[in-house]
Amino acid sequence: MASDTVSSLPPDLFDQTTVVSLLSTLAIVAAAYATSRQALAPATSTALRFLFVWHLADALCHFIIEGSFLYHCFFSYVVPGAGGAGDVAGLFPTPYNFLGHADRRIYGPQAGGSNPFAQLWMVYARADRRWAGADLAVISLELLTVFFDGPLAVYICYLIAKKNPKASIWMIVLATCELYGGFMTFCPEWLTGNINLDGSNFMYMWVYLVFFNMLWVFIPLYAVWYSVNDISSALGARGIKKNL
Repeated sequence: MASDTVSSLPPDLFDQTTVVSLLSTLAIVAAAYATSRQALAPATSTALRFLFVWHLADALCHFIIEGSFLYHCFFSYVVPGAGGAGDVAGLFPTPYNFLGHADRRIYGPQAGGSNPFAQLWMVYARADRRWAGADLAVISLELLTVFFDGPLAVYICYLIAKKNPKASIWMIVLATCELYGGFMTFCPEWLTGNINLDGSNFMYMWVYLVFFNMLWVFIPLYAVWYSVNDISSALGARGIKKNL
């Protein structure tokens, strides 16, 4: 039975591209932590340091990784049947008239060739094939993620570093965006029987789909909890001062 299970696993489950893709996420977290050592005072609380590292890593992920996805969705394409591009078999279809083109162009990381970021997204697309191509719902969410959530996460890091209490307000705003974005990413799949998802093995199901996505559920919820307590404490202190 064990040998049958091993033989049923995809041969590219731990190939070089997969390993490099996973290490890139660790590099982003390491860079965010190193920055926190330089930007934050030594007396900064563990909670605030964690939130600084999270928001900086969040911003870097949005700018570098998800930004590369948008790049390939808008600029990488093949035209089936032209220049030896072949047919559309096995490719994620691009909506008709995407970006005003009606020539059957196929957009997305799947058209990115050997580009490292295209290859990174093709690794994740093994678990969720929408990220191989130009899914309109995903692109719409990622536009907001890269151009609103990313800059806001950097601003939150700046506020934390400056010990500005406004950080708690903006952390709630960003966490709400992240939670809403996560729901809108997966709700269409839940309603259609997860037709684009592949949870056939541990890596696809529990690492790609569950772990990486649930980070953007539990940590934003923690950010909300921290911020609500911080704001409540400040309002409580103001109330006590008024009654003196």
